[in-house]
Amino acid sequence: MRLPYHPPYDWPAALEFLTHRAIEGVEQVEGEVYRRTIRLQGACGAIAIEHDGSGSALLATIGLPSADQSHAAAGRLRRMFDLDADPRLIAEHLGRDPWLAPMLAARPGLRVFGGWDGYEVAARAIIGQQVSVGRARVLLGVLVDRCGEELPGGADGALWRVFPSARQVLGGDLSVMGMPGARVAALQTVAEAALADSRLFERAGSLEETVARLRAIRGVGEWTAQYIAMRACRQPDAFPGSDVGLLRGAAAATGGRPTPAELVSRAEAWRPWRAYAAQQLWARPTPPAPPLPGPPP
Repeated sequence: MRLPYHPPYDWPAALEFLTHRAIEGVEQVEGEVYRRTIRLQGACGAIAIEHDGSGSALLATIGLPSADQSHAAAGRLRRMFDLDADPRLIAEHLGRDPWLAPMLAARPGLRVFGGWDGYEVAARAIIGQQVSVGRARVLLGVLVDRCGEELPGGADGALWRVFPSARQVLGGDLSVMGMPGARVAALQTVAEAALADSRLFERAGSLEETVARLRAIRGVGEWTAQYIAMRACRQPDAFPGSDVGLLRGAAAATGGRPTPAELVSRAEAWRPWRAYAAQQLWARPTPPAPPLPGPPP
């Protein structure tokens, strides 16, 4: 399927984002193509996404049993890769801030990348709290080992397992996950909430309503709720202002690191597109650390 978008689109940024977070056996970035296993409407399969260099579109190869499932998958991919955003409109608003203007000029096609499944995004957010991206990737692999399943019909190249559903996580053994018990409990309480409310990861009427709904779940704090609202619920104004990466990006842009409160205050002018400003700050190159002093004479 051909999935058109409003240009420009920073496909290398999408591949970089996905490469750093790819779970072994579930996802793979090979060359310019992203591949992964999926579950949709009770069926499991695999997809491959690449950029259409001849036009403003992504090309999706979807391996599912029925045409209806394939069309449903295409809708999910549009949300996952943020294909309905209008980057020129967003840049016109955000570019009024002298912090952001040079970033937008350098990276005009950055999108707010999402995930295939709402619960998967939530699990990634919970497991990724206060650990590096690499460590979170390892822990997510453990979760898939404990609770996931093998791809029906055998491996598809480097893909052989499917990320677990909320029901599978509740039924799995999470006794030794290698992370704090409170975080394991949050994985389970969010799974319970997802099963109780099929619309948990849909966008509510406002960002505040979405965040309040998520924060009502035991173990979900402000950062986690904002992150899930951004990447799963597709709230364009979500902004996890205490995020270390955002503070680091702001420091690289200004030469002085703001406090979370100062960054959130500055971000008021970025509404209703704060999630896109966050992408720019995350993408901001971090200045190299000063060299260590040499040995004493």
